[in-house]
Amino acid sequence: MKHIEKVFNEWSNEFNKFDRVEEKMHPRPDLCAFLMLDKLYPNDSWKMICMAEQDKIFLDVDCEMLDATEEELIDLHRCGVDFDDGSLVMYV
Repeated sequence: MKHIEKVFNEWSNEFNKFDRVEEKMHPRPDLCAFLMLDKLYPNDSWKMICMAEQDKIFLDVDCEMLDATEEELIDLHRCGVDFDDGSLVMYV
């Protein structure tokens, strides 16, 4: 989990820079992030969103079990995924 937080902090200038994702899985950044996470974190859950607050959604991903490379994490960050309070989130 610290690895994810560290990468997102170090690459904060890449947040929402979807145009820099070289291998897009979908032309929409939110769907691209969902497809990337589905590939990186296969899960029996039928949903990608586990909770929502006023301005953000929490993704149903156990950060301790997410085995992503630094480049994959940067691409997720470029798609609008952020790390907040131990969880992967996206803002609305």
